[in-house]
Amino acid sequence: MIKKGFKFIDLFCGIGGFHQALTSLGGKCVFASDIDLDCRKTYQKNYGLEPFGDITKINEADIPSHDVLCGGFPCQSFSKAGKRLGFEDETKGTLFFDICRIISFHKPKYVLLENVRNLASHDHGNTWKVIHGKLSSLGYNLLPEPIIFSPHYIGVPQHRERFYIMCVRKDIGNVEPFVFDKTTIKPCSIEDILQDDNEIENIKDYKISEDLVSLIDLWNEFIQKIQVKKLPGFPIWADRLCDLDVNEDLNQYPLWKQNFILKNNELYKGNKVFIDEWLGRAKQNPLFFGSKAKLEWQAGQTNHPDIWKQIFQLRPSGIRVKVNTYFPALVAIVQTSIVGVRKRFLTPKECSRLQSFPETFIPDAKEPQAYKQFGNAVNVECVKIIAKHMFNNHGSI
Repeated sequence: MIKKGFKFIDLFCGIGGFHQALTSLGGKCVFASDIDLDCRKTYQKNYGLEPFGDITKINEADIPSHDVLCGGFPCQSFSKAGKRLGFEDETKGTLFFDICRIISFHKPKYVLLENVRNLASHDHGNTWKVIHGKLSSLGYNLLPEPIIFSPHYIGVPQHRERFYIMCVRKDIGNVEPFVFDKTTIKPCSIEDILQDDNEIENIKDYKISEDLVSLIDLWNEFIQKIQVKKLPGFPIWADRLCDLDVNEDLNQYPLWKQNFILKNNELYKGNKVFIDEWLGRAKQNPLFFGSKAKLEWQAGQTNHPDIWKQIFQLRPSGIRVKVNTYFPALVAIVQTSIVGVRKRFLTPKECSRLQSFPETFIPDAKEPQAYKQFGNAVNVECVKIIAKHMFNNHGSI
């Protein structure tokens, strides 16, 4: 068990999710680093500690001694959204290499790292093997598999599965298995993090436009009036709700796209009269083009489908509708989920709550930066649970 007053460093610190968690467990941050200037300003404003910049430019000997090294190292090399290049020459060329050189020099008692879930399976598991092998060679015990954990497991309404690595220096002890019974997952409610509309300054700034309300009404009418046994689980593409073009060779497309085109055509043939009339009206809406002329219903089967009772996002692939139990993972963009019953986007305060930051946290005054920073942050409560297990060696939680 680690003692109160332990010292930790916060690498790739962002706005301090690790700082919040480890400080609440009795730690003191003695060094932080992040390449993003706006994050560094937010960090200093909240914690009175100015982070250093680019970690690759910092000499490990200049970093204060510490008991715990923690960091959510950037995921571009591993995320499905990135190029998925993984490691080149083992760890060199990645920021994980900088973590390793600091560990090698300071040999902290504990190391706690976080990354995207996909890191566990990246490159058929080879990336994880390299990470595991490198940390073990540096003198640390760690579990054979990373921990996958999400805020929605503990009642925070955000589905954000992340990959956690717990490392204990070999002379300190082992890492006990982390056991979490998913059958005990607490039910989530989005109401737990929503602000009352009347307490939000400039509420009009978060309300969706009248044109978007009209567009969603159109799509709502569509899913409520089409005659189907089951609501479509495939993406509905308005430009494919038509007869097949005999001159179009579908074989030019990948199989997944051929499949979606044919399913849209079947949906059209079973609802031709309604869809033709509906499309005529939909095309009058100024937003009915591109991705907004596509719908992805992912809110399950119901006798009374209603987009306004769910959560939805405006994504490049279409309007994605999710059941209103918890939000999809925040991402580092301004465009957040839309709360159907409120007809508005999430506020920065609500994003802060989804990441379990305290009510006293001061976000960046520039809202686009605030959304980005919360999208990149680690969830404070998840880190606390993982860190407590690592420090206390509990066999289960």
